[in-house]
Amino acid sequence: MAHEIIDRQYQKLVSTWLSLSQEERDRRIGSFALSYAYHSGKIENDQITYHETHEVFENGRVIAYTGDVRTLFEIQNLKASWEWARPLAVPGLRFTERLVLRAHELLTFGTYDTARWENGERPGSYKRGDYVVGVNAIGCDAEEVPAAVAELLDEVNPHLDDEKNALTVAGYLHAKLVEIHPFADGNGRVARLLMNMVLMAMTAPPIAIREGDRMSYYGALDAFHGEGDLDPFLTFLQSESVMTWAGAMRLM
Repeated sequence: MAHEIIDRQYQKLVSTWLSLSQEERDRRIGSFALSYAYHSGKIENDQITYHETHEVFENGRVIAYTGDVRTLFEIQNLKASWEWARPLAVPGLRFTERLVLRAHELLTFGTYDTARWENGERPGSYKRGDYVVGVNAIGCDAEEVPAAVAELLDEVNPHLDDEKNALTVAGYLHAKLVEIHPFADGNGRVARLLMNMVLMAMTAPPIAIREGDRMSYYGALDAFHGEGDLDPFLTFLQSESVMTWAGAMRLM
């Protein structure tokens, strides 16, 4: 029953979204970017605050900052990667390895620690060591990553014009990329950015996965990684999408 309610709310959201002019959708997406960046960053780094994210997005700087410099890099990277991705997220989008690596480079610039750097790890390149994470021990061996990413892109690209299945395509890309775990760091941030590129390119509302829902987020991904069941993750994304837009779109 809960799933059916969420599905109805999501379908109403999509219908309302499609009724808007492109200009109005663009305006709303412009306002959405700050919330998306704050939550995507906060999921990975609890030191990120909304105030600092707002300052970077609106003013390009934070005055009198006394925290970890890496945190500021991460916030700035979220802004830079969004500004790069937004013009690409249009109908006709196709993913390439170069695009995926560029997304990672922008999101992790200046944030790799000494240990990773000494191991040859770099922003914008695949992992060199094995980084297995999560209850289902996800992550391809390093030597398998290029082929796994290429296979994923080959799976996704033919479906990027099928607007009726936008959420499924976006959710699958996100979940499978996290399962491959191609990078030494930044996998979740890359997955969330690419997911939203798919949604916007396919004329669907983008999603800010709220940091307060991270355990439900991880649990839904675990269902896919452990059992191959994408449905719990899609239901989670529907719920997060409705929560992202409920106030602005008067859905509740």
